[in-house]
Amino acid sequence: MKNFAASLLALWQQLGLNQRVSLVVATVAVIGGMIAVVLWARRPDYQLLYARLSEKDATAIISQLQTQNIPHQVTAGGTTVLVPSDQVYRLRMELAGKGLPSGDGVGFEIFDKGQFGLSDFVQRTNYLRAIQGELARTIAQLQGVRAARVMIVQPENRLLLTDQSVRSTASVFVDMGGGRLELDQVNAIRHLVANAVQGLAPDQVAVVDNRGRVLSEDLRQDPTLGTASSQMRYKQQVEDYLSRKVESMLAQVIGPGSAVVRVSADIDSEAMSQTQERFDPDGQVVRTQTINEDSSNSQETRTHGGATGVSANVPEKTVADTSAKPLNVTEQNRKNRTTSYEINRTTTSITRNPGSIKNLSASVLIAPRLVPPPAGAAPGAAPTQQKRTPEELTALRQVVVNALGLKIAPGQELDSIVTLQEMPFAAEPVSQTVEAIQHETRLQGWIEVASKWAAVAGAAVALLLFLRLLSKQKPETVPVEVFAMSPDVAARSLQNGSQITPEMLNQLIRQKPANIGTALRDWVATPATKN
Repeated sequence: MKNFAASLLALWQQLGLNQRVSLVVATVAVIGGMIAVVLWARRPDYQLLYARLSEKDATAIISQLQTQNIPHQVTAGGTTVLVPSDQVYRLRMELAGKGLPSGDGVGFEIFDKGQFGLSDFVQRTNYLRAIQGELARTIAQLQGVRAARVMIVQPENRLLLTDQSVRSTASVFVDMGGGRLELDQVNAIRHLVANAVQGLAPDQVAVVDNRGRVLSEDLRQDPTLGTASSQMRYKQQVEDYLSRKVESMLAQVIGPGSAVVRVSADIDSEAMSQTQERFDPDGQVVRTQTINEDSSNSQETRTHGGATGVSANVPEKTVADTSAKPLNVTEQNRKNRTTSYEINRTTTSITRNPGSIKNLSASVLIAPRLVPPPAGAAPGAAPTQQKRTPEELTALRQVVVNALGLKIAPGQELDSIVTLQEMPFAAEPVSQTVEAIQHETRLQGWIEVASKWAAVAGAAVALLLFLRLLSKQKPETVPVEVFAMSPDVAARSLQNGSQITPEMLNQLIRQKPANIGTALRDWVATPATKN
């Protein structure tokens, strides 16, 4: 160990001023890089605990972390909290047990504590607050929504309703930062709120963003298509649906992004109600039939002579007179028949709502077919474009006609309904977008890898520089010092010039062995010069 220290000290003494400064700077850089690597390796790996927090929730969560002495980081303007990765799930469960984060509103936890003596109005108000808070928390979980608030208005609970037109309504405010919600997401918010409130229709839910735009106006349904905006919206929906239908089918045949389809629909916006009543005289049937029969008989008789007095008028003692004969006999029969006939009647009621498609026309643009380069082409040659034959274009046009459900009248040409043209496209936005996304993804991956290994790379570069400097720097030639050289030795050295004689070496070895060793190494390493 002493020999090693002595050799280092001797090496240090042999270095010049520039070499010593370079060595000190390189040593400090290497030590600093190693310390930075160690500190970076010992730094905890922070992961996301909660994001998009309100000020109230962020303050409560940070207070809990400080109480437990847990290291944390706050980013994104105080709305995002990061904690060590090995404590994320434990802290989430602990904070959830304490009701954090509570969200922007109060949910159904308002009923966790029993409160006696509350009036019915207060109970209904708390229930309404709970529904509003739960809906706001749910809507805030949608992608692109930073925060949400829900306001619900319900009619008073009365025994007698004086105004039947009063209905439940709701308003939803969404904070999206700089983003924008799609129509499907807005429609989902409307149905989510409407199905959570009794008696609330989706059309009675208004969705407003943080820029003051009414997002639900384009989704309001008008059953009669009475307004021009409703008619245009319905027409746009029909045309977009048919265009996507044809494009998705052509993409499977000629490739994605190689076809552009636009459909024009003529929509009937008139409502009609028609009632028809038809009578068929030939189809009459018997409805009722009544038959009445009357029969009457009458006889007139006359008697000749008989007893007189009281005895003649007593019935019990009347004796039949066999001598009496009928004088006049009348018999009458009458039959009456009444038949009612019903004429065959057909009643037809036709109600036609607006929205039926009266006529359709389509325009289709397709890109030419791409043909791979021939076998003898140069490597990396781009494919060439080849136009399709008229038969192929006719077949594609017929496919579009069948996909749209069009009916061709006799003598009508396909070109008058579906226009199909083949021409080269100006750009390929799909491929450009894919390349941009891939480039951005690769760049982000490189940045993440570079941030992780930056300290290690810096230390390695510093070490390489230090070694390169050491390899380039050579010890300076140490002149042979002559101490107390005898006159005869000095005279011989002057006679021989700069050559070293055995007497000089013996004399110098005895005076200073270190210089002699260095001089011998230089002497051996120096090539001999030719005279």
